[in-house]
Amino acid sequence: MNKSPIITTFVNQVRHFAHHHQLFTPRGKYIIALSGGADSVSLLLVLKHLESELGITLEAAHCNFHLRGDESLRDEEFCKQLCRRLHVPLHLVHFDTHAYADLHHVSIEMAARDLRYAYFEQLRRDIHAHDICVAHHRDDSVETLLLNLVRGTGLRGLRGIQPRNAHIIRPLLSHSRQQIEQYLDALGESYVTDSTNLHNDVKRNKIRLNIIPLLRELNPSASQSIFETSLRVTEALKVFDEAIQHAIADVTTPQTQNSKLKTQNSPLIISVPRLKQQPSPEYTLHEILSPRGFTSAQIEQIYTSLDTNPTGKIITSCTHELAFDRSTLILQPKTPTALVRPMHIPETGTYVLSDNLKLKVETEECGDRYEPSRTADCASLDASDIKFPLTLRHIQPGDRFVPFGMTGTKLLSDYLTDRKKNIFEKRAQLVLTDSQQRILWLVGERTDNRFRITPHTQQALRLTLQ
Repeated sequence: MNKSPIITTFVNQVRHFAHHHQLFTPRGKYIIALSGGADSVSLLLVLKHLESELGITLEAAHCNFHLRGDESLRDEEFCKQLCRRLHVPLHLVHFDTHAYADLHHVSIEMAARDLRYAYFEQLRRDIHAHDICVAHHRDDSVETLLLNLVRGTGLRGLRGIQPRNAHIIRPLLSHSRQQIEQYLDALGESYVTDSTNLHNDVKRNKIRLNIIPLLRELNPSASQSIFETSLRVTEALKVFDEAIQHAIADVTTPQTQNSKLKTQNSPLIISVPRLKQQPSPEYTLHEILSPRGFTSAQIEQIYTSLDTNPTGKIITSCTHELAFDRSTLILQPKTPTALVRPMHIPETGTYVLSDNLKLKVETEECGDRYEPSRTADCASLDASDIKFPLTLRHIQPGDRFVPFGMTGTKLLSDYLTDRKKNIFEKRAQLVLTDSQQRILWLVGERTDNRFRITPHTQQALRLTLQ
């Protein structure tokens, strides 16, 4: 390879960047995402130059999206010839991008992205490659940062594009588009040009063709300055992430689950007093709720409601529910209601309540040494006055029972409030009634005293959650 200063500098910068970010593993196989454009061609050439030094092997992959007619065929043929000359194995794939976009109701740009990365990942697994190398460069990262600013972003949006994202690595991220073109010119290498990049018909191209040139009028090194700022933000986020994780741990507690009736995913309890003691309560709340689907507007609404404490109010995201409950916020995944309709139990037997929960109903003869169940998941009742069919249902307004050990009736809602049950637990609470709609068992909680086992009980009705 020609040893001109431009080439030497370019190769050295890639080597240093790859080493600093630990992008390559010796004896690893890597896929080059090759479009035929200047960026991906330079990526293939510089990694081919470093292949022996890094101790890696390279293969290339080209996607033909059939979006630009003869241009798409030209790009494919160019990639074939380049890889043949460099003795690099090439994988080709063809996509009907318009059909995919119509089927999934996404834009052409999003369809091409989805198809491309899904194919790369599948190919990586099929040929046992370590990672996929893509040719994003410094200008791409600056464009991404500016796009995030326009759309609205948190601190992470100010990092731009990262050198590694799972199995996607970006060895050219410290280079500008101008440096890439200069490198190819010094090598005397050609590349193809995507004509759609020359039109400002999408947001990214508007930033590339209109906004960045204006910024360079203010500062010729604007792109470099923005990129360096993004690197400093990335380093600062390492400190921030550690601090915010400590803050989240300080204000949250997973709710202990003792009942089989509760969902598999534990609710998260957020202490409002401890949240308010954080240096930035609102941002701490944002870091807890944003990954769970809550929008910035919802998080602001929740935060501004903390002082009024609207106990019982529920706000939902696409995946989670959040409830105000006295001095706490309770966060849990959305789950289907355990029983959509009441379940009728005409006789003894085993009844399936859900995929992992059953109710066993059986009778037992009582002798002098009979021991009734004393666990939350099993109830023993005097069968003499219980009439089938039984009904398993959620609690309803006005439901009353006589708690075991008491003589007077009590509203179930009051009983559960006394037990400090939150709104989600109350909503999920089940009761078992007999044919006269008398409550036999507040399931998993307490039996009705009218049906307690006494020395005179001859036959017991045993109810067991399995």
